[in-house]
Amino acid sequence: MLVRLKNAVAAGVRSSSALLGKTRVGRVLVEELADAAMTRTDTVTHGGTELIFAVPNQMNRWRITTFSSKEPETLEWIDSIPRGSVVWDIGANVGLYSCYAAKARGCRVVAFEPSVFNLELLARNVFLNGLTEAVTIVPVALSERAMVNALNMSSTQWGGALSTFGETWGFDGQPLQKKFEYRTVGMSMDQALEFFSLPPPEYMKIDVDGIEHLILRGGARVLSHVRAISVEITDDFPEMAEECSRILQAAGLRFAGKRHAAMIDENPTYSQTFNQVWTR
Repeated sequence: MLVRLKNAVAAGVRSSSALLGKTRVGRVLVEELADAAMTRTDTVTHGGTELIFAVPNQMNRWRITTFSSKEPETLEWIDSIPRGSVVWDIGANVGLYSCYAAKARGCRVVAFEPSVFNLELLARNVFLNGLTEAVTIVPVALSERAMVNALNMSSTQWGGALSTFGETWGFDGQPLQKKFEYRTVGMSMDQALEFFSLPPPEYMKIDVDGIEHLILRGGARVLSHVRAISVEITDDFPEMAEECSRILQAAGLRFAGKRHAAMIDENPTYSQTFNQVWTR
């Protein structure tokens, strides 16, 4: 019922926007509404750290509302990182965890995010929290090697997820329900480290919805020095899970455990998805 109502409202808004766009006054109104949406913000406090995030739509408002409950294990892991450490956030989305690591732990963060729909919000969120010196945004997809390929996307929403660079499967290894795509450049972690002269990561968070193993393939040099990794693994995608385990063990890391929030258990689609922690 809620989904049907949401779709009906969305259709109504699109129809109204199309009608308004036919007049000069209507176009100005629609443009002003779009600008106003992007400048809306909300504040969240977790563990004594206050953060400000842009909330242009329902997706981002949900991300803020569930900040402490969606991935409490990720926040706990970030809280365990020594202050001032270098953190790579691969699949940074709109920067919730990048901003938290930089503000709560004083970390230097490198945030990798290729989605054009998320990059603006990522940059806005970094700026809103006064973290432009602490967070470096790298708008490049990561994979096992340098290439030009398609970023296949299941959503064009600001703050959307479930995109895959260079492959046609989703987070669970099943065919991705693609709604949008564009060609862009990608490279390996080791190539990014060298090409951009980035600070090597001491800690790394990876959440890229299905190509975690491909990214790990291209990071032998990076992985040889990293102290700990939090990586999202879906047990329903055994090929990816098993290869990630092999690569991380070969790099000298050991499995420390896996967790997900109680709210994830309530959703059968993601109930086999966990954040795994590997340490040296």
